[in-house]
Amino acid sequence: MSKLSLKGVIKRFGEHTVCDGIDLDVNEGEMVCLIGASGAGKSTLLRCINLLETIEDGEVLLDGEDISLPGLNPQPVRQRIGMVFQSYNLFPHMTAAENVMLAPRRVYRKSRAALRPEVTELFERFGLADRMDHYPDQLSGGQQQRVAIVRALAMKPEVMLFDEITSALDPQLVGEVLDVLRLLKGSGMTMVLATHEMAFAREAADKVCFLKDGKIVEEGPPDMLFEAPQHADTQRFLERALK
Repeated sequence: MSKLSLKGVIKRFGEHTVCDGIDLDVNEGEMVCLIGASGAGKSTLLRCINLLETIEDGEVLLDGEDISLPGLNPQPVRQRIGMVFQSYNLFPHMTAAENVMLAPRRVYRKSRAALRPEVTELFERFGLADRMDHYPDQLSGGQQQRVAIVRALAMKPEVMLFDEITSALDPQLVGEVLDVLRLLKGSGMTMVLATHEMAFAREAADKVCFLKDGKIVEEGPPDMLFEAPQHADTQRFLERALK
């Protein structure tokens, strides 16, 4: 697993600055939760880390190496940094197992037969062994999201990013996806999550960062940030979010 650092990251869309000089350290094996209102910059920050967006200034460092340098091939970086989105983006004409095996087959040139044992192990680990050969429309939303997580893990990433992965789920399905994140944390995976699940952030995160207007306004251990926020903006946000 790896350490991730952001130094002075700036991202603009036209005249609008979405990430405004963000500094962030995520140590090996840590879970960092990004909280804040919609439009605060959480999702864009994750996309900058995974090189889905080009930053205007600053550095994104993975184990001390600047992976955001202009002209750098993003594909090797994305193999090291997995990302799971709100929408599952599973191919409907492929089974769950075929969806998971697609990227490793293309990138690592492995056959289905060679991949099947390790993919089976992932499905078993996350309670999906009996769903491997089901198509996406035969799965619940929670199961589809878990398959999307398994798909990212099949590339053996060093860091995982999660962008509001429970926001599209029915409330009764949220818990099964959060359980997967708990399992990943227990395994020592380095993770950054944008989330509206305040109770989960409070319970599971090593560090929580509150974002507003593209800046990290306040960060700290969850007990400190939730119990005694120092900044008025953080206090107002949590008063609304925790109602």
